[in-house]
Amino acid sequence: MKFFKKILKSKALYLAAALAFQLLILLLLLTYFSHEFLPVYYTMLALSVVVSIAVINRDSDSSSKLLWVFVIMALPFFGGMLYLLFGGTKIPKALMIQDRQAYADYQEYAEQNLKTLNQSEIQDPVLRRMTDMAWNNGYFPVYTNSAVRYFPTGEAQFEGFMEAIRKAEEYIFIETYIIDEGSVLDELLAVLEQKVAEGVDVRLIYDDFGCLINIPEDFQARLKAKGIKVHAFNPIHPQLAMQMNNRDHRKTIIVDGKIAFTGGSNIADEYVNRIERFGYWKDMGVCVEGPAVEPFVIAFLQMWNYDSPENTPYEFYIRHESEFPLLKNQGFVIPFFDSPTDDKTLGRKFHFNLINSANRTCWITTPYLILDSDMVSMLELAVQNGVDVRIVVPGIPDKKIVYEVTKANSEILTKKGVKVYEYTPGFIHGKVTLVDSRHALAGTVNMDFRSYYTNYECGMWMYDPACIDEIERDFEQIFRDSKLITLSSIEETNWFVRQYRLFLKIFSPLL
Repeated sequence: MKFFKKILKSKALYLAAALAFQLLILLLLLTYFSHEFLPVYYTMLALSVVVSIAVINRDSDSSSKLLWVFVIMALPFFGGMLYLLFGGTKIPKALMIQDRQAYADYQEYAEQNLKTLNQSEIQDPVLRRMTDMAWNNGYFPVYTNSAVRYFPTGEAQFEGFMEAIRKAEEYIFIETYIIDEGSVLDELLAVLEQKVAEGVDVRLIYDDFGCLINIPEDFQARLKAKGIKVHAFNPIHPQLAMQMNNRDHRKTIIVDGKIAFTGGSNIADEYVNRIERFGYWKDMGVCVEGPAVEPFVIAFLQMWNYDSPENTPYEFYIRHESEFPLLKNQGFVIPFFDSPTDDKTLGRKFHFNLINSANRTCWITTPYLILDSDMVSMLELAVQNGVDVRIVVPGIPDKKIVYEVTKANSEILTKKGVKVYEYTPGFIHGKVTLVDSRHALAGTVNMDFRSYYTNYECGMWMYDPACIDEIERDFEQIFRDSKLITLSSIEETNWFVRQYRLFLKIFSPLL
């Protein structure tokens, strides 16, 4: 009941009604003119044929192309128009221009200021592969003098970043996908208001779609009245072909350029289990201290400058490497930030490289298992190479349709030898990969199409960090708390349910 009340009070209902009304009017007009003027009908059919050819030949994943050709063939009169309105990787023109300008600024800055390890210094083939891939796909360097801390729960990470925020002296940057009213937000805002009074520069970026039904209309005004600078990323407008797909799914908190946090947790009570929605909510995250905070600062300011009339330079907020103490035996870290405005699909490439580099084990947690054929083949090959591949998905779903597709992919992977587990205490939301008990990835990237192709994402790859044993112990506990999906349990599932799941799998690129 509370959920429906929130919808009625939010702008989500208005946006949905406005979009549905516009779409209905368009379809009625097209239907009318096609009956009254035969050339209109044939023009629409021709458009669908041309669009189908364009879809087949576009440079994108095969699953997305298959879906749109299926839709166009099923609706030959409207299909071409639907694709032009909602298909492809539509990105607002202003956002595209700003994003590319920000990337150009960063590239110039990176080439002048960021140092990556000299190729001759890298003897380890895994480290060399990751270092080259990250630099060649976005100028993300590898850092050696930074300490990583692992958080096995959202509660632990919340305590960690609140402690860091309370110690802030210069600035606090927060970027999140979801904000919801509750005790977590109240506690955070109370501290932020206090830090503003102390002269700390506090900035907050939240995703407009992610917060559509969660925060009141006057949220920004309330924060600005407290002295908190705030932006809503890519605001949604009630118009056809509105660009809802390209969302800011990143979650980062940066304090004074000294410490940065990332992981699955948003700013809401369920992420720290102060309220229960889908059983126990299992989230994971990391923080890094040292020079590796630099890319987090730059990425935040890139997003901030999208919606700001004045460009904020990076240099003022970045600490020189000499300001950090010399740390030994902390391994290597590569923070990275993925954007849908290029064709890099960096989060996907990190997953590919991690799976491909595994010799003994490849353990993964993901809330959504929405895979294309390339990823399935990569996981199957790892199993055939003798790698112990395990994937943990939720036991209790947050999105029913997505969960059914996850089930479909679980069946496919189980038959190929991948061990898929369901986290029985509830919903596992952490996005962590551990390979060979030596290197790991943590951040915001799910194993789904949205994270790979349409969202702004971030993460951090760690090689030989001091916390690697903690990550492994957490995985071992997760396996103990989870149920392994077996071939016999799959066979016991109703045949019609399994076919229904496979049908839904066709729509994977939209999930």
